[in-house]
Amino acid sequence: MSESQLLLATAASIAFLHTVLGPDHYLVFTMMGRARGWTLRRTLAVTFGCGVGHILSSVLLGVVGLVFGAELGALVRLEGERGDLAGWALLAVGLVYLAWGLRRAGQRRRHSHLHHHEGVAHAHEHDHHREHAHVHDARAGGSLAPWAIFVVFVLGPCEALIPLFMYPAARQSPSLVLWVALVFGLVTLLTMMASVAALFLGLRRFALPSLARWDHALAGGTIALCGGAITFLGL
Repeated sequence: MSESQLLLATAASIAFLHTVLGPDHYLVFTMMGRARGWTLRRTLAVTFGCGVGHILSSVLLGVVGLVFGAELGALVRLEGERGDLAGWALLAVGLVYLAWGLRRAGQRRRHSHLHHHEGVAHAHEHDHHREHAHVHDARAGGSLAPWAIFVVFVLGPCEALIPLFMYPAARQSPSLVLWVALVFGLVTLLTMMASVAALFLGLRRFALPSLARWDHALAGGTIALCGGAITFLGL
């Protein structure tokens, strides 16, 4: 195996591990897709879009660093700061979404009212979500949560990509820099989408109707946990 082939194999391996060990790369999209009633196709499309933004932000930073002769240490520090910012942002988005999900679940709780009509009493059940369905449907359709996740993923760095970039650049091999970026990006995207598809189909198979009204709260909690894992555990 040549040195270039070894570097590309290393890029592919690191991209796979980087994705699998970062639950935010797949849990966020799976839970959001489930909560919002997305099809698998739409969930994968959102995953792909966020993944491309996630990768391109680090690629562009690496290219700018190479063009202007930035030192590896400075780029790594900048990626670390971006990672901290992305972690806090994901945690904040998750907590807001969790609070909204809990409120929405409370509005969907069924309860009964007793009515009297001409001396006859009767009770009926309803929930406030259906009573005001048009309000909540509009809110859900115009929610900023998916866009917020996209912005967070653009902020989030691929920390391992910068050192992989710098090595072939130091050897003055622009074509190898391009191949490293392509291999790393492709493996990252494929791993993200495969993980999301597997989890999405698994959760659909074992879905519990009794938990349906908690879907948004569970999605928000999962996003917040992923943000907390990045922020406090360095995942």
